Amino acid sequence: MNQPTESNSYLTSVITLYLQLPETPMRASQSDQTLARRLDTDGVPLETVEAALLLGSLRRLIRPKDAPPLSPIRSLAYFLPVIEELTEAPAPGNYLDYLRLKLKQAAKTRATTVQKNTFSDDR
Repeated sequence: MNQPTESNSYLTSVITLYLQLPETPMRASQSDQTLARRLDTDGVPLETVEAALLLGSLRRLIRPKDAPPLSPIRSLAYFLPVIEELTEAPAPGNYLDYLRLKLKQAAKTRATTVQKNTFSDDR
């Protein structure tokens, strides 16, 4: 079992990663913290959780422009199916770096698109 400091570090890392994503809340709820602790207790590697958070967010960001808008993510539990997916079929070693880059690019593109649409609608 993890030492208390390792568990606190895991919890802090998961919550920080979650809150830094686009379309997630400003603060973690008690249920988010409980789920992060459960992931730690279940032995889910932090790299798997991070990859799932990035992949889940990336999938949302690269949806077709004509697709109906999705509501904001309200819970860490939103990512559980992706965590399970990556637990069953682990990603290659360099996949995490790839996801970080792609999410950064997609978020930047989306912010630019939203900004352009806002400006053009104001005219």
